[in-house]
Amino acid sequence: MSLRKILCMIAALLPAVLSFAEKAETQREIRIVSGKHAYDLDPHTASYANEAQLLTGLYEGLFSYNPVTLEPVNAICESYKISRDKKRWTFKLKGNVKFSDGTPITASVIKESWLSLLSTKGAPFSSFLDCVKNAALFRDGKTDAASVGINARDDTTLVVNLEEPTGHLASLLCHHSLCAVSKKKGVYSGAFVLESCTDEKIVLKKNENYHEADKVIIPGITITLSDDVNENTFTYNTGNTDWVDSYADSDKIIDKDSVHVSANFGTTYLFFKNTNAPWNNPKIRQALLYAVPYDELRKDYYMKAETLIYQLSGYPKVTGLSDYDADDALNLMNEARDELNIPRDKKLMLVFAGAEPDFTSKWSELLKKAWEPLGVELVVQNAPVERYNASIPYWNADIFFYSWIGDYADPLAFLELFRSNSSFNESGYSNKEYDSLLLQASRSDSAAERMKLLSRAEQLLLDEGEIIPVNHSLSLHVINLDEIGGWSQNALDIHPLRYLYIKKAENPLKGKLLIKY
Repeated sequence: MSLRKILCMIAALLPAVLSFAEKAETQREIRIVSGKHAYDLDPHTASYANEAQLLTGLYEGLFSYNPVTLEPVNAICESYKISRDKKRWTFKLKGNVKFSDGTPITASVIKESWLSLLSTKGAPFSSFLDCVKNAALFRDGKTDAASVGINARDDTTLVVNLEEPTGHLASLLCHHSLCAVSKKKGVYSGAFVLESCTDEKIVLKKNENYHEADKVIIPGITITLSDDVNENTFTYNTGNTDWVDSYADSDKIIDKDSVHVSANFGTTYLFFKNTNAPWNNPKIRQALLYAVPYDELRKDYYMKAETLIYQLSGYPKVTGLSDYDADDALNLMNEARDELNIPRDKKLMLVFAGAEPDFTSKWSELLKKAWEPLGVELVVQNAPVERYNASIPYWNADIFFYSWIGDYADPLAFLELFRSNSSFNESGYSNKEYDSLLLQASRSDSAAERMKLLSRAEQLLLDEGEIIPVNHSLSLHVINLDEIGGWSQNALDIHPLRYLYIKKAENPLKGKLLIKY
């Protein structure tokens, strides 16, 4: 190559080099405020959205999320191919990928990480791998690890054999539960390592052994844990916080352009637990649903939900729950009582699992009044809201509330919650037709047909009265996108930490606003 060509290449690259250098000069740690609770930083057992957010920085798997579209992008995976029958995926891993302690991340590491997920008792996302041959059987203790369809052919080749075609597998593999996890504590596969973690603050530092460390230009992240809305608002207005996740008063934020509110691919709903009769009977549940005054139930919510799944492009419209007719409700209840040989005048006790403090009291009061004419006595049992989700599997109540944000932009992210053998299935709902529709959808070669089958499954769930949708989720973030780069609004409300960087100097308001609220 001639000297002239070399000089031309250097000249072409110089702006990009200078741009990076300018960024590097202005970089510092990013300061985040997030909700306060006991954080579970084990990727196999973590289940809260803010834990998922944090784990995007500590762990990485074959794929990661595109920060704008959330489409899967290659991470540890260099390339992959799918067999003609679509039931075998072969992944080629990047060479020289390491954990934070310098240990190589090989195909065997990925295999062992996934098997560890499957064998972890109570792991909420373990059924993500039910699409893999014999994974569900291994998870249930009915076969051994050797029979699971995950094979490390060599250090950089992972072969995965599936029960059925799973077109969304790459999207699933972005999730933190399927990342590369070391057997050693304090060792990470992501862009950052955990320096310290207390009830008040979590500190992350850049992982110098990360395979794309050169593209991570901030030195670290400090996450202050606080539910004090006024204090969080004040620290943002004074320039001492870069990003407040949810817990801020948007009306008091000075820079209104920093306030970002958007709809999420998420839903809050009530569900029936199929343990106790007669509430495991669809007709009894349908009677209850006709007696619910939905306008009153949903009046306090901006994004009212009549369906479980927030409308996605290409997903057929489902008939939601909005019909309120007290007379029809009583007639249905009487018919159901007659069919089940339950006397019409017998009082039926239904236990509502509530959350303290007063988190669900409006719902329980409304439902108690609505169902009393049907001969139903609503009894409320409460648990602290921070322990609510963990209590559901062991709680002998009949109706619960739940909030769920999809982990990937697909209806199956919600419908999996009610598949008979799913690790997400807290309700105990089991319906052969429903399971069959999900199976048919997995086998479909047509995207449109797949969506149609999934919408039929959701319709069945609603028609059987298994759930009562209340509202779709909204996210609130306060962040100045003129100062912080690498952050974008998206439907899953996931913002991979590795992409964050400082665009310019500190907030000029810092230290100038001294009034607290």
